[in-house]
Amino acid sequence: MEKLYKLSEFARLVGVSRSGAIKWIKEGKVRAVNIHGRWYIPGSELERLTKGFYTGLKRIGIYARVSGITQKDDLERQVSSLEDYVRKHFPQAGYIVIKDIASGLKEDRKGLKKLIEMARKRQVDAIVVAYKDRLTRFGFTYLKELFEAYGVEVIVAFHEEPKDYYQELVEDLIAIVTSFAGRIYGKRSRKYKKVVEAVEQAVKDP
Repeated sequence: MEKLYKLSEFARLVGVSRSGAIKWIKEGKVRAVNIHGRWYIPGSELERLTKGFYTGLKRIGIYARVSGITQKDDLERQVSSLEDYVRKHFPQAGYIVIKDIASGLKEDRKGLKKLIEMARKRQVDAIVVAYKDRLTRFGFTYLKELFEAYGVEVIVAFHEEPKDYYQELVEDLIAIVTSFAGRIYGKRSRKYKKVVEAVEQAVKDP
């Protein structure tokens, strides 16, 4: 009997969101079986997609990012997991690794700019990231559309972020509040200092 994959497992293996997988099913791009209201995908379909859907990919850009210098070990683990993912799903493709140590809020990241330039010059066919916010904290859809305009597919390898990314979220929250408070009150005002101190204290509380 042919193995059936749960929808969430199938989505993870082919590198799309759960809603994206459902869209494929409804559009007839993926053959699926509905059992008691739940979708299951035959193993033959998974094999067809992983071997055939992206067969045209020859060059992949692996993009990994962490926010701070103290996360270098996390960065290397991220790169290693993405290399394993690419070798497993796209064995026919070569790849280049591009890394950034910078906040996902920062728009002028050196690695991201290099990635966009490579896409513009058609030096990569696809970009693989571990999670959406590794590419950018906000505006993922806009960046994805930019890359697709250059004919470059954006593939999200995993869909559940590790619990240790909490600290990054905290740092980005403080950065956002600091930026807006500075614009509203001015960075030298007492109100600015009060707002920033209040947020920093709030995120420190359990």
